[in-house]
Formats: sequence, structure tokens, C-alpha cells
Amino acid sequence: MLQESIQKAACEKGISLDGMPQVEIERGRREGQGDWASNAAMQFSRFFGEKPVEVARRIVSHLPEDPLVERVEVAGPGFINFFLSRSWMTGIIEHVLDRGDDFGRVNSGGGKRVQVEFVSANPTGPLHVGHGRGAAVGDICARILSFAGWEVEREYYINDAGLQMELLGRSTQSRYFEICGRPEIAPFPEDGYKGGYIYDLARDVLDKEGERFLEQPPEGSLPFFTDYAGRVILDGIKKDLSDFGVKFDVWFSERSLYDGVRVPRMLETLKKNGFAFDAEGATWFKATAFSDDKDRVLIRSNGAPTYFASDIAYHKDKFDRGFDMVIDVWGADHHGYIPRMKAAVQALGRKESDLQVLLIQFVNLLRGGQQVSMSTRSGEFVTLREVIDEVGVNATRYFFAMRRSDSHLDFDLDLAKSASTDNPVFYVQYAHARIHSIFREALARGVKVPAINETDLSVLVEPEETALTRRLSAFPEEVEKAAADLAPHRIVFYAYDLAGDFHSFYNAHRVLGVEPELESARLVLAEASRIVLANSLSLLGISAPEQM
Repeated sequence: MLQESIQKAACEKGISLDGMPQVEIERGRREGQGDWASNAAMQFSRFFGEKPVEVARRIVSHLPEDPLVERVEVAGPGFINFFLSRSWMTGIIEHVLDRGDDFGRVNSGGGKRVQVEFVSANPTGPLHVGHGRGAAVGDICARILSFAGWEVEREYYINDAGLQMELLGRSTQSRYFEICGRPEIAPFPEDGYKGGYIYDLARDVLDKEGERFLEQPPEGSLPFFTDYAGRVILDGIKKDLSDFGVKFDVWFSERSLYDGVRVPRMLETLKKNGFAFDAEGATWFKATAFSDDKDRVLIRSNGAPTYFASDIAYHKDKFDRGFDMVIDVWGADHHGYIPRMKAAVQALGRKESDLQVLLIQFVNLLRGGQQVSMSTRSGEFVTLREVIDEVGVNATRYFFAMRRSDSHLDFDLDLAKSASTDNPVFYVQYAHARIHSIFREALARGVKVPAINETDLSVLVEPEETALTRRLSAFPEEVEKAAADLAPHRIVFYAYDLAGDFHSFYNAHRVLGVEPELESARLVLAEASRIVLANSLSLLGISAPEQM
């Protein structure tokens, strides 16, 4: 409507619209500012050569009448505020019921392919709560993107090469010889992994293999201990993630990058594009072409590739698989590495925006108001499994996602376990369960949720009913924004606000036992609320219980 009226106003003044800004509208932020508002008059003021308020009046004068619009007002310096009529509520609720599980689904992705690579923890120990936050954020992002029209693939990059894996093998081997009473054969490495799980691995080896490694030199048995420990730990990681509701389509081994093909192909591409060169016996990436302070080594003078070279080869492999966009979920300590990887992606011939990186900040785990210390080397760390066992999958996922991923998170275990409305995940799930309790009571009274075409929704006139319907209507927008911004916390906030609007409606008004027409309309509104609550929780990977 705005676009048409602006065109008519421009035509009236003999103005060309070429090069003019895009018309934008947004939801009214405060009471009295309308259901929708636009600053179009300010945007177009200089083109019309008039004050914004005059342009706003000119635009409004050309707006056609519409049954969904009750009135339009010009406010302040030239804002155009739209106030919707009561009839819009019927359309929203009908749409929710018609779409059901698909309500909120958008097509901003247009079927393009995106890969989300997340967690990717070294298989040197169980997942800790930091990994858990990355798992929740990555998985919820993937769910949102899929709901927003992207073709999504989830990938775990197994860091099964390098010094950390060797250190894991030496740590396990040393504990094995210690248990066998021969610690002098392989002293525990200074930077070894000290957790109790290393003893468990060593005992497993002893149970299955006996003391046969006592007869071999330690360097000869080291590959066995490294492979065994890595394999068992990775199996445990897979089990923890599966129980956490996280499934991966691809488990990509770092070792496969050193197949003699991927790194040379990457170098060939960089050289062809003019971003790799040989000097001082090594091969370098021309990082200074992307505002880096110095060029970076890709292949050392001894012929060994650097980690950076491996990472570029890995990302080339991703794009060679046909992804339109690649999303990496990294720990916050990798912040400084982002510009370098984005430069590498551009050097490979992709756009900078084709690689998106989500940073996962630290989690402060609280119990009894006190912070729980965590250290992956001292063995004092709290595992993801322990948190899941203590507070449950639903609360763990919700709490991990309820802040921006790049902001620090205080995870209060006591709050997450509490069955009270102070616990946000309980508060949201309780709204869904409360709706089911209404339906059960209605059934006991012989009342069914009526069909939408049998219901007069015009009787829904109370402020709480309007606020609830308005919140329902915003769900597709929140999905689109959460997908565009890679922001799972938006859906967390939305679900909490929707639950709050339903609780407010329920506390202010009876659903059952009122006039039949009103009862029917409120039952239909409750069903629409149930659908959207369930859809929101599904995006978060959280259950929508019928009873609590």
C-alpha cells in the first residue's frame, strides 16, 4: 500500500522514483504508535523537496481503504502509523491453524545449501559445558535455517591428527604402565591429560589386551594407545551428542586432509588466483593483500603443511561439495583467526560472506550460587553428560541458547532444575502443558475445540487476546530474523514472550464456562497458541509436554 501511494504521490509531482530507497515498515514499538509504522516520509523527503511531515500527509492521502486497516495517522516529524482493524485477528488465527506445524516456516534460504560445522572438539576427553553450548547453538541454528528454507548439512570436524592426539596416547599409555606397576617404562607427560577418564581407558586396555605391551618398547605401542583412546572417546562424544538431541550428517576426519591431494589442490588454486607464492624455501599465503600485517606460511621449509594450510584445504573441500554458505561455530578464543580465514575464503574465489563464523563464549557454571571451576587438563572439569544428567536435556539446551552466543553465560544449575515459573524453560513448557489441561477439562465437559469456520473470532476484543494474537503473528518474522542473524536466542526470547502473553491471557480471562461463542473463540485462540509454542520449542530442540 505504501509503495503504491508513494508512486502515485511521485507521479502527481512529476518525480522519478529511480534510485529512491526501499520502503520499510516495522512493528510499533510503543502503545499508540500503531501496529505497523514507517519512516518512508523521512526517507523520501529530499526527493519530494518537502518536509517529512508534508510528505507523510501526501502519502497518506493516496492510501486506499482496506478492511484490515482501521486508521492511519501521521505522527511526530513524519512517521506513518497504521492501526489494524479487529478483522486482522481472524486472518492470523486462521493462518496458524491452517499451517499447523509449518506455521512460521519461511523461504528466505530459497533452497540454497548451507553447511553448519560445530562442536568439532578434539577427541581427547569428554565434552565439557563449553562444547555443550556450541552443540546447542549449532544445532538450533541448523534447525532454524532448515525452517527458513535452507538445505542444511551438519558436520563434525574430528581433530584426530597432531600433537594433542599423541599426548592423549602417551597419557593413556603411561596410566596403563602405572596400573601394571611399571610406571618407569613411560613416565606421565608433563602436559598430559590428568582426568580420571584416562585411568578408565587404561584399565579397559588392560582388561582387553592384558600385559602384552610390557614386552614391547613404548614407542612401538604408542599408536595403539592413541588410536584406542581416540576411538573410545569419540564414541562417547557421539553418544553424548545423540542423547543431547544433536545429530550430524558428516563426521569429517582431519587425517583425510593429508591424503596427498587436498592440500596440493588448495595450493594450486591459491597460486592460480595470485595469493600464494614460494619464498625462503617455504610456501606463503599473501595475507597482506587482505590487510593482514604479514604474509602467512602455508608449507614449512621442511615440507610440512601448517594448521592454517590444513584449514584452507578443509574449507576448499567444503565449497567444492557445493555449499552456498559455510558456517563455523568456534570458541571465543579463535576470534582473531576469523579475518585470516575469511581472507583465505576470498582467495579461493568465494565472497567473504560465504563464510560465517559464530563465536561461543565461556559458560560460568553455578551451583549453590558459587562458580564451579573447570579445567580440561587438571581433570576437574564438569562434563556435558553430568549437566544433562543433573538438569535434563530440555533445560540444558534452553539455558545454553538463552543469551547471544558471543556473550558470557551464567548457567545456574539450581534454577535450571527448579519446577517454578522462575525457571524460564519451565515457564515456557508450562504454557504448552496448561493449554493441554484446558483441552482435557473441555473434553471432560463434553466440549471440543471447534473448527475455525464454525467460530466467530470477532468476539475476541480484550487487550490480552489482542496482544496474544499479535505475538502469534510475529513468529515468521522472528524465524526469518533468527536465520539471517544466526541468532538462536531470538527464538528463545520469542518463546518466553509468547508463553508470557498466554499466561497473561489465561490469568485474566476464563476460557471455559463463558458464553458459548466466546468459549469457542478462546478455545481456538488457545489451539493457535499451542501450535506456535510447539513450533518454537521444536526449533530449540525442546519437548512440548502435555502435562507437567
